[in-house]
Amino acid sequence: MGGIIIFFDIMKYVRKMIEIEGVTFTYEGSSKPALSDVNLRIEEGDFLLVTGLSGSGKSTLLRLLNGLIPHFYRGKMEGRVLVDGIDTREASVASLSKKVGLVFQNPDNQIVTLRVDREIAFGLENLGFPREEIVRRIEEVLKKLRIEHLRYRPTNELSGGEKQLVAIASVLAMRPKIIALDEPTSELDPFSSARIAYILDILNREGITVVVAEHKLDLFSPFANKMIVMANGHIVEQGSPRELLYKKELMIHGVRPPSVVKLSYEYGVSENKPLTLGELLVALRGR
Repeated sequence: MGGIIIFFDIMKYVRKMIEIEGVTFTYEGSSKPALSDVNLRIEEGDFLLVTGLSGSGKSTLLRLLNGLIPHFYRGKMEGRVLVDGIDTREASVASLSKKVGLVFQNPDNQIVTLRVDREIAFGLENLGFPREEIVRRIEEVLKKLRIEHLRYRPTNELSGGEKQLVAIASVLAMRPKIIALDEPTSELDPFSSARIAYILDILNREGITVVVAEHKLDLFSPFANKMIVMANGHIVEQGSPRELLYKKELMIHGVRPPSVVKLSYEYGVSENKPLTLGELLVALRGR
């Protein structure tokens, strides 16, 4: 009985960071909804992996989280989105940016200044933070992402991976509770992609709720505790990556499982559901 009481006490303190309730959204000028009756709950500390074919609704879903929909992208919206208890229809994008930081697929669409430190300071300056606090936060995020050497570099001379790290740093400087990233590795080489995934894992372990829309499931599935699959504006599957990536039905929605999943079937250890090569080797040794 005591164990049951403790369980319910713990559940009582699980904090819902984002609640999407019955959201249907159709972009202005379109006849087909980009999202249809979407319901989703993201809790504090979650690492949510969002996947699906291009055009399935992933980017639209992320735009809900910081109020870009309905405030910037026009269209018809039904349902509601609550971020830390705040209805996004009733809050400005600027105020929501303190809670949710959004990193776009192409960092060139996000970077607006000519030098790294000025880029990180840009959002803070617009919100009226004092100079001393801005300098302190610049130092903090440069150190956290280990990009101190980029501080005075021109932004137009950065590599794709460096630009993505600067975009993340600019968002982190706002100290959001949630960071959402729309296919952050789509333009990156394997090394830079792995570095982004590793950094997001660290940030999540430090308490930031992470939402990533991605196709590179091999990189992100080992870090995520939740995963959703989108198709035609609907959430068609949700659960843990370990659970979902071993469902062969995912192929119907165009989701290609990571190489380690294919190998686990080939070597007859799929019942162990490994997500990394290390886990696969352990499963093979245990046969």
